[in-house]
Amino acid sequence: MSERPAGTRWKTLDSDLNRISIVEYASAQISRPLVAPGIGLAFIAVASLLAAVFFGHAPVNFVVVAAAGFGAYMALNIGANDVANNMGPAVGANALSMTAALVIAAVFESAGALLAGGDVVTTISQGIVAPSAMRSQDVFIWAMMAALISSALWVNLATWIGAPVSTTHAVVGGVVGAGAAAAGIAAVNWAMIGTIAASWVISPVLGGGIAAALLAFINARIIYREDKVAAARVWVPVLVGVMAGTFATYMLLKGLSRLVTTGPGLAAGVGIGFGIVIWLLTIPLIRRRSQGLENRESALRGLFGLPLVISAALLSFAHGANDVANAVGPLAAIVHAVGSGGHGEGMVLIPNWVMVIGAFGISFGLFLFGPRLINMVGNEITKLNPIRAFCVALSAAFTVIVASWLGLPVSSTHIAIGGVFGVGFFREWLMERRLRHMGHGPPKPITIAREERARRRLVRRSHFMTILAAWVITVPAAALISAAIFLGLRTVLG
Repeated sequence: MSERPAGTRWKTLDSDLNRISIVEYASAQISRPLVAPGIGLAFIAVASLLAAVFFGHAPVNFVVVAAAGFGAYMALNIGANDVANNMGPAVGANALSMTAALVIAAVFESAGALLAGGDVVTTISQGIVAPSAMRSQDVFIWAMMAALISSALWVNLATWIGAPVSTTHAVVGGVVGAGAAAAGIAAVNWAMIGTIAASWVISPVLGGGIAAALLAFINARIIYREDKVAAARVWVPVLVGVMAGTFATYMLLKGLSRLVTTGPGLAAGVGIGFGIVIWLLTIPLIRRRSQGLENRESALRGLFGLPLVISAALLSFAHGANDVANAVGPLAAIVHAVGSGGHGEGMVLIPNWVMVIGAFGISFGLFLFGPRLINMVGNEITKLNPIRAFCVALSAAFTVIVASWLGLPVSSTHIAIGGVFGVGFFREWLMERRLRHMGHGPPKPITIAREERARRRLVRRSHFMTILAAWVITVPAAALISAAIFLGLRTVLG
């Protein structure tokens, strides 16, 4: 049997190596989408192991181990969904790259959760269901477990369809569904649910209105002026001072409430003083940075970049300080019930290890799954630049303060997204107004006019309807899922 020529053998070897390379490339492409879920599952396993270390001394405490896993799952979903509201506008305005946004958000979310996060939570999510209505410790634990699982599942689904939702509302819906299934509909505090439903309207309308008003003010005082650079030297320091004062008040009332106890009056006084100081310090800085700038809007946008980045970081810190407690509230309630032998009366302390799960879970979820929703909020709803994104960020902080003073129920998620929509719809209205004033010639047929108006839309209606629908059904959907899970747990576990 004759041997093949050497050249033929090398050609065959090269062909085989090419086939192997193609197979390896295909395997890498198939496995790449599985990397993030795999890391997420590893984090959930570590969280459960952490709970086993602290509560591994009795068989009943394996319930806590399971709850810790679901709590970690919930924290991952918060990082994937909720944090986009703070960082999306800055990324969409190109003030931050995606990588920088992820790093800043992870650091400040974790710092807010660990340094200033609420260390207590009212049992059963702030009085939504009366603890006395729970017949036993087991019923209470199953109800909280169902609330935790259902809220995590719903936020995961919302993230998958590209809808930023309120994770607090998801937790509330989970508690309502499990509480109603466990103790009856009469045990639910429907007045509290009514205030939460009101926030679906109040939050986005306030956030959008204030963001649009801020953009109108900047247009009138800076953008539409003959000498834009001179106007910017006057008003940009004022706006930065207002931002500094607003965020100082916001942080004292919401972000640092665990470290510093202040009333609204004192917080406002400190905020005003801090804002004046920053205004005075900013005047020479803006004067130097504006030297040599062209007299056009695009040249002025860079003056808003740094304030926008700082505001996004502070919003992330406040979010970590406030929302992590809501996220791990059901887990903390289960730990408290198992440790005390009761079923949820009074205030529940959140152990440090539970806060660690919440803080690191948010960061992992942000890095693994957050970029998609950050990109959607920043780029796909409406076109943002540093000026418009600055209006959204300042509106978010200002709206929370105003709503707190007025006693109105608001959602930080709805406020931020409402601000983005408010800026977009204001620009649409402004463009329509200009075109009406500039219109010449005979009126066009209605169908042609409608087609032109649709082409000129600056806000994507598909995202608007998807997000609005997700907001409306978050509480009832989480409630139904939670009730089904509770009934399943009760049937299986007796």
